[in-house]
Amino acid sequence: MIKVYNEESDQASVEKPKDPHLFILFGASGDLTKRLLMPAVYNLAFHEALPDHFNILGLAKDQMDDAGFRDKISKDLQEFGKRKFDQSLYEKLGPNLYYQQGDFDNPQLYEDLKKKIEEFDKKCNAKVVVTYYLAVSPAIFQMISNHLGEAGLSKLENRTTRLILEKPFGRDLKSALELNQSLHQHWAEDQIWRIDHYLGKETVQNLLAFRFGNGIFEPVWNRKYIDHVQITVAEEVGVEKRGDYYDKAGALRDMFQNHILQILSYLCMEAPGSFSANAIRNCKISVLESITPLTEEEVAKQTVRGQYGPGKVKDKDAIAYRDEENVDKQSNTETFCAFKIFVDNWRWAGVPFYIRTGKHLKEKVGKVIIHFKAAPKRLFKIPKTDEVLTNELRFFLQPKQAITLLLKAKIPGTKMSLQPVKMHFDYSESFDTQEGGTSTGYEILLYDAMMNDPTLFSRSDLVERAWEITQPILDHWSKNPPADFPNYASGSWGPDAAYKLIENDGHKWRD
Repeated sequence: MIKVYNEESDQASVEKPKDPHLFILFGASGDLTKRLLMPAVYNLAFHEALPDHFNILGLAKDQMDDAGFRDKISKDLQEFGKRKFDQSLYEKLGPNLYYQQGDFDNPQLYEDLKKKIEEFDKKCNAKVVVTYYLAVSPAIFQMISNHLGEAGLSKLENRTTRLILEKPFGRDLKSALELNQSLHQHWAEDQIWRIDHYLGKETVQNLLAFRFGNGIFEPVWNRKYIDHVQITVAEEVGVEKRGDYYDKAGALRDMFQNHILQILSYLCMEAPGSFSANAIRNCKISVLESITPLTEEEVAKQTVRGQYGPGKVKDKDAIAYRDEENVDKQSNTETFCAFKIFVDNWRWAGVPFYIRTGKHLKEKVGKVIIHFKAAPKRLFKIPKTDEVLTNELRFFLQPKQAITLLLKAKIPGTKMSLQPVKMHFDYSESFDTQEGGTSTGYEILLYDAMMNDPTLFSRSDLVERAWEITQPILDHWSKNPPADFPNYASGSWGPDAAYKLIENDGHKWRD
């Protein structure tokens, strides 16, 4: 995989995918394509990480020809691209972009695709690897999959074919099971690539590198030495223009069920026997299987939900969620959620994991804090602040990338008195992380797909188990509508109940 993008890197060292590739992009005129996917492809082109024969066939209902599509993508890259637009680079990429107008529910479109694939075979003088990318509403995943299967496009002779699906994968356990069952009628499991762009972030992957590349921490990575763990994924932004989607999803579906449970599995998994995709996925599913779904009583005690009201974010006035565009004025959709859960296995039994995520919070930050247990006896004088009573290991995932170890050291002078000090590692000081600002999060995932490396993609059992964990919370919240929404001000750290959740156990959020 491409692990570091930067202007100074030796581009020749990037291993190019060898096989010719054809991406058939459903939803080629949509928001995801222009804001994230095509900027990611452009970045891969910049780093010479695309195969020598790489083509995209865009599909949508809009009336366009190839030239119109290329012109549109050029303008989109100039507006939404993460790096300065280079016309000479686009002149190399642009001719490999093609377009076909069509109705996704029309069987004729799929018959036409067969002919198109044969044309690309002739163009590349080889059987192209065909990737169907569904950058469309999840509501039509099943319909498109069925059409592809019925047209014989899911299993083309003597070639690799795969289907990439965006999240959310289902709205609940029932719909996720039904979608998996439907997909498996036409596709083998190793053909189905469920993408989670959060796992394309370097810092999330660095959790694995930190744990299994450094022998010093693994001996204390367990219930004997760790008191509790905090995970925070906070956003300053509200729902922006995504009100229609978000009001049907909410923070629980949007963040907890996928991104946060993935982070948790990386934190808690056992060391894999190898770095192969299945070895890592097997270790991840073992973690999720150790999380016992909450009972109704536990949901009431161990979960918190919130919805933002008006306030100020970075000194700018912010409106309430219910006043956002395309949001129900009486909406009970949560924009914040917090949890206390346990991983009930030999390594982690009894260690609480406190998790929170939300929108319109005080700052944008993704962080994981490991709180180690205090020394068995206090020998030294320590200032009476809760932050220095124990050692902490802090991973900052976004927007800055850093690792901090909080220790205690003697204050200079005649008295034996301690104060907290930090051993701090910042990625920007050791690596050229300029690319972190130009990456969309999709580059590594698209590259891995072309390299046939599914490590960062979710297997069906991972998705289903994540929904099994989430479903009791959905059910309880559905049966018990909130009476206090909105219950936190925009620009705060969330509702008071989230503070009580952790403070009842004698801990505090690290704000």
